[in-house]
Amino acid sequence: MRWWTYQKERFPIGANGLLVAAFSSCAVLYSSFLSNGPAPTLPMFLVAFATCFIFFLQLRIADEFKDAEEDARYRPYRPVPRGLISLRSLGVVFVIGAIIQLALALWFSPPLIIALVLAWAYLALMSVEFFCRDWLKARPITYLWTHMLIMPIVDFYATATYWQPTLGTAPTGLIWFLAASFCNGLVIELGRKIRLPENEEKSVPTYSKLWGEQRAAWIWIACMVATFLFAFVAACHIGTHFHTSLILGPALGLSILLWQPGKRMELIAALWTLLLYLTLGILPLLLK
Repeated sequence: MRWWTYQKERFPIGANGLLVAAFSSCAVLYSSFLSNGPAPTLPMFLVAFATCFIFFLQLRIADEFKDAEEDARYRPYRPVPRGLISLRSLGVVFVIGAIIQLALALWFSPPLIIALVLAWAYLALMSVEFFCRDWLKARPITYLWTHMLIMPIVDFYATATYWQPTLGTAPTGLIWFLAASFCNGLVIELGRKIRLPENEEKSVPTYSKLWGEQRAAWIWIACMVATFLFAFVAACHIGTHFHTSLILGPALGLSILLWQPGKRMELIAALWTLLLYLTLGILPLLLK
């Protein structure tokens, strides 16, 4: 029961599973379209999904360790400081997850371990704030983009489940897809931390505190526009730019009209993410 409560509060399996499924399957499919290679196999999708899901769980666990002192002081309602789950237990889950990731790579295609170690190394650096925690905390924009680089790194691993065993090298044009993934990570992160004044918490850094509600919202919108532009270029490389703009363009306009700090912005960011990856992955599959 305590683990069920933990996942509800800190890592909802259903919502995260849906987003990771879209994220990972899109990476595999887009890589196959870009390569003009054979159709992806079921193991490719399964390895990409399981590994990415564990990566995002590890990110949450790493945050629990990284923020333990601040949570105990300012956010005692969270599962770890209130004693529901111990950091030791979360550490065990982290290690078990890494073992599963390694086993999947060894079983499916051992050279994938290179991309896996790259992602682990970056996650480790994030966990110790790149050995310059105070410096980064004083520079929130640098903090934001350095931490969001994990998104294209994880996405790179997911794409590699296709191109590594089939081609042996990443296809040309993949960088645009990874750039869209990076900008979309900014959309998600900003959406989580732009709040109404009455919902701000003491000692909880948010972008609405940093920039003000309106300015933060415009930066969030700019990140959505950047995501759209990179997604459009990525779609150009597989010949689906018209359909991509037809779907993501109106979605972008609607998001700008409906934004509101708090839960609505988080929901818009989640729906935008889902639509982005379905458009770049599932839509081309249907068109072909």
